[in-house]
Amino acid sequence: MPWRETSPMEQRLQFVTELQSGLFTMTELIAHYGVSRKTGYKWLARYEADGVDGLRDQSRRPGNSPHATAPEVVTALVALRKRHPRWGAKKLLAVAAKREPHRAWPSRSTVCGLLTREGLIAPRVRQPRVRHPSTELLPMDQPNETWTTDFKGEFRTGDGRYCYPLTLRDGCTRYVLRCDALLDRTYESTRRRFERAFATYGLPVRIRSDNGGPFASIGLGRLSRLSVWWLRLGIALERIALGHPEQNGSHEQFHRVLKAETAQPPAGHARAQQRRFDRFCAEYNHERPHEALDDHPPASRYTPSRRPLPTHLAPLEYPGHMEVRRVWSTGYISWHDRPVFVSEALAAEPVGFEEVDDGIWTVYFASVAVGRFDERRGRIQPIAAVTEGRSAASSVVPPASCDGRQAPSNSPSHTGKRK
Repeated sequence: MPWRETSPMEQRLQFVTELQSGLFTMTELIAHYGVSRKTGYKWLARYEADGVDGLRDQSRRPGNSPHATAPEVVTALVALRKRHPRWGAKKLLAVAAKREPHRAWPSRSTVCGLLTREGLIAPRVRQPRVRHPSTELLPMDQPNETWTTDFKGEFRTGDGRYCYPLTLRDGCTRYVLRCDALLDRTYESTRRRFERAFATYGLPVRIRSDNGGPFASIGLGRLSRLSVWWLRLGIALERIALGHPEQNGSHEQFHRVLKAETAQPPAGHARAQQRRFDRFCAEYNHERPHEALDDHPPASRYTPSRRPLPTHLAPLEYPGHMEVRRVWSTGYISWHDRPVFVSEALAAEPVGFEEVDDGIWTVYFASVAVGRFDERRGRIQPIAAVTEGRSAASSVVPPASCDGRQAPSNSPSHTGKRK
């Protein structure tokens, strides 16, 4: 017959039962069970007060602690979290300490525990991270070096119409330059918003975007009417690799916060949705601490560009050794009396042809090599198809003149004698 195992709870109950039977004295029982007299009387007192439940293990946590967070601090942090339900402990502490610098605020881990106990942190299921090879993109170390832009998908407002949020930020300072509730994703409506941004903040060195419209196209050099206009203004193009939104990760994270704060659920109509965007951007730029900025808001670091939006586009010129053709409205040019298709996005724009071999020409628009032209076949191949190991969709285009020299940062035109 196996030995019968008993739990501490059962032993305590047996001890009290035998003691109350009157058959054994306290001295005999504490000697048999190997406990102190104090412990024996403690079990007896608990049983008489609470019955069997009194014999269970009880917490040894003290009733109060001198290191406990002050109630007024807890109240302030909870109220701030309820006002900003998606701010983490670090942001809450930064704002609270700024408002009341003389108060003793707890550590970040203490605030995390406090928010969890108050039910203000929802558990999140973490998905495994998939690593992708990334395209090398230029660093964003100064304001207006790189602006990042994208559309935050689309959703229906309360009136049933689609809303297409267009966002534009300064990559270095995270300052939100534009957040517009557009009713479509057309070139005309998108360009108007960029014109307003350029008029207010000046011109950046480059703009980083994905490969979707209206920022890019499937045509030559992935140029769209919008990106052609950017190049004419002297703004370089920086596109992330196809299928790799993580290369614009900071902007994607901003989109998640924007959606959670302003579109869950959406507003009743586009104007109301725009008012939500405006309120959110004002708070994001001027109040919300940003971890990448040492918990300062973006407005404390951003300054407008010194390159103003020009009143008119300067003529686009190419070096004298190039053949220059102006693209027709249909996207064709004339080459020795033969029509050659270039791109509809380049309609009415001059393009340069630089001969690199007998009958083989590199096609340029502004400083960008967009294709290779074989005059015997009368066809232009995209540059990505003829450049080994390099994708035009993910390349970084420096603001240089057509002959390879670095263009002045305050000049949107490209110098050189036109042939």
